Order: sequence, then C-alpha cells, then structure tokens
Amino acid sequence: MSDGATETIEAEEWSGAMGEKWLANLDRFEGMIAPVGSAFLDHAGFKAGEHVIDIGCGGGGTTIAIARAVGPSGTALGVDISPALVAAARKRAAGIANIAFVNADAATIRPEGAPFDRLFSRFGSMFFADRPAAFANLRRMVRDGGRADFAVWAPAKENGWIAGMMESVSRHVTLPPPVPHAPGPFALDDPDYVRPLLLDAGFRTVDFTRWQGEQHIGGAGIRPAEAVDFVLGSLSFATTIAEQDEEVGRQVRDDLTALFARHQRGGSIVMEGAAWFVTATA
Repeated sequence: MSDGATETIEAEEWSGAMGEKWLANLDRFEGMIAPVGSAFLDHAGFKAGEHVIDIGCGGGGTTIAIARAVGPSGTALGVDISPALVAAARKRAAGIANIAFVNADAATIRPEGAPFDRLFSRFGSMFFADRPAAFANLRRMVRDGGRADFAVWAPAKENGWIAGMMESVSRHVTLPPPVPHAPGPFALDDPDYVRPLLLDAGFRTVDFTRWQGEQHIGGAGIRPAEAVDFVLGSLSFATTIAEQDEEVGRQVRDDLTALFARHQRGGSIVMEGAAWFVTATA
C-alpha cells in the first residue's frame, strides 16, 4: 500500500470542507464505523449519573448514546470544531434534556461544567496541530480520578479497508509521503508514542485495548459502485484523484469497484478494521 494513507489533516480543516464532507455523508460514515463505535461505547461502560464530555462529537451520535447511558441524573456535552456538524447534532438531539453541544476547538476550549467525570473521543483526537498542548487541555477537562477514553486507528497497514483502497489508488496516482505522527487519521496509531504523550499531559495511567473487526464501507446495504462514489466523494485522498486526468480517474474507479466487489458479502462491502481503545486515568 502507499503511505498516502497518512495524509495530513489538521483540526482546523474540520471547521470547513472536511466537516461539510462528513455531514454530507453522515449516514455513510456512521454506518461504516458503527461496529467499532458500538464496541468502543461498550468498552467505556458509562454509568448513570456520570457527567461526560464527548470530544470531536461529529453529528452527535455518540453524544446521544452517552446521554441515554448516563440517564437524567447525568449529562453529556458534545464538542466539535465544525459548525455544520454541531448544528446537525443539535437538531438530532432535540428533546433530549441532559445533552448539549458546543462549537469550539477542543485544543483550547475551557468548557462550562468542567472538570467532568469522563472524557470520550471516538476518532476525534488525531488532528491536533500542537498535540502536547491539546492533550494537556483535555486533561484539565477531567476531574482527578476521572477517566478518559480515546478510540484511535491502529496502523494503516493493519486496516484492510484503507490498505486495500490505497493499494488500488497508488497503482495510478503518486500520493504524498507520510510525515510520522502528523495530524491525520493514523497519527496516534503507535502506543509507544501515545503513552508518553498522555502521561506528559498529566494522566496517571494509560492502557490499550485492541479492537479488530469488520468495517462496512459506506455502511450496510451498499453496492460496489455506490461505495466507490462514497469514497471518491468523501475521503481525504479523493482530492488528489480529482486533480488527475479523466483516464486516470476512470482507472482508479475501476480498480476500487473491483476491490469492493471482491469484498461484497450479504449486500455490504465488508473489510477488516483495527483500532486502539486507549483508557487514561486522570
């Protein structure tokens, strides 16, 4: 596979084009990460009465699940840098009394209600430009003795869904070389890098649980051609492909369609995924 899977994406990009792309494909994205997301919520094991902050909450699906888990005696606050996603989250959560959302940069925000019992982030912590400062700020959001849970992707080469796509794309397009630990989806894929980062931020203990399972590209019930449309309209490498001539674009599309056809099962495109669930004690 090409190392282009580690393309740099900083948090600020989510306040504009990346956030808009996620919103436009919200059901597809949430369907794709539903297996790992459900496992991560189970891993967190929220209890009634807990006060939780959800970092990088996106369209609010995880925040809504947390609000239901902690019940009326608890609260859930979702934070996201994208105004469009926060607006969508508020609309989806209408009528839920113990939930709120704020549009802000988690690297610098001092949220009302802090410190919280729990901090939760499903794939929302990998995009900070100044990572030590950002995680020190996250630590301040959690009370002493509280708990933070971060879901981050394992290395790209261990994620069949992205490795397969990048192999197909790199046959036709030269993708940018990686910058180790640069902001992007796989920035926190190495426990030996993440552990000292969190300890230096002020967390006392850091533990890792590996998740491995299925990723349904574009969600359940999607045909290969539809999965290609989703990928080329939403993932970060799509911009590079869009800059190529028409013939290269056709070749990429053909290879991706063939890849997804090989992984079609029961009406879905099923590929392997791997992630780390990182639990830190404040």
